[in-house]
Amino acid sequence: MKYILAACFIFLINLSAFATDTKIIVRAKAKDAKFIGSSLGGAEVIIRNKMTNAILAQGKTEGSTGSTDLIMKTPYTRGMRITDDKTAKFLATIDINEPVFITIEVYSTIADENARVSASTDMWLIPGKDVLGEGVVLEIPGFLVDIQSPDSTKNMSLKSIKAEPLKLKAKVVMMCGCPINEGGMWNSEQIEVKAIVKLKNEIMSEVPLDFVTTNIFEGDLKLEKTGDYEVIIYAYDSVTGNTGVDMAHYIITK
Repeated sequence: MKYILAACFIFLINLSAFATDTKIIVRAKAKDAKFIGSSLGGAEVIIRNKMTNAILAQGKTEGSTGSTDLIMKTPYTRGMRITDDKTAKFLATIDINEPVFITIEVYSTIADENARVSASTDMWLIPGKDVLGEGVVLEIPGFLVDIQSPDSTKNMSLKSIKAEPLKLKAKVVMMCGCPINEGGMWNSEQIEVKAIVKLKNEIMSEVPLDFVTTNIFEGDLKLEKTGDYEVIIYAYDSVTGNTGVDMAHYIITK
């Protein structure tokens, strides 16, 4: 028995001796925009063993959104890097002794659960073969949409609304936090922002929201009945296919 235990002990020592720290960089890039970093609280990264589902590493991307000129304006050629040492990333060091098939999951953004979008990919990680430089880049599509007014926690009277329509105000931002402006790099003119107004699950109207200032869209909401209204505001870019949604409820009394 003691020989069996000794053999097992030697086997475990040999196994750990072959284990190697292997580094991998993971980045989250907003579709048609820049990288998701510290300014939005980072993107959450989880690296799992695909076979066992065990978590091998977990953290969040930290750093800047990157260079606008390099990412958005410079023609891309094969092998060209669009990141530098300051560009947001999550660096994991994983101790493995044989090739491991991993799943990389990215969740963004941490700061806004309602707008959180996920992306994932699978790959083999080889002991001692670091994945650095650009690393693994996962694309996060969409917009961050936030209804800023009216205040959904307050009941409003139909009489006051008929006298002065409600001003719907929504903030629409790229997933990396990059600004949307008229004629800008992220052009408000190609983004449709509209409110779908529902009462008792029936669509009552659709209200377009116009660009007002950086990231802000507004429109007038006219109501003719009392009740519990659901307002769904969406943003849609027909060029890139980016979409985003936020919802609010408004109780209108007599």
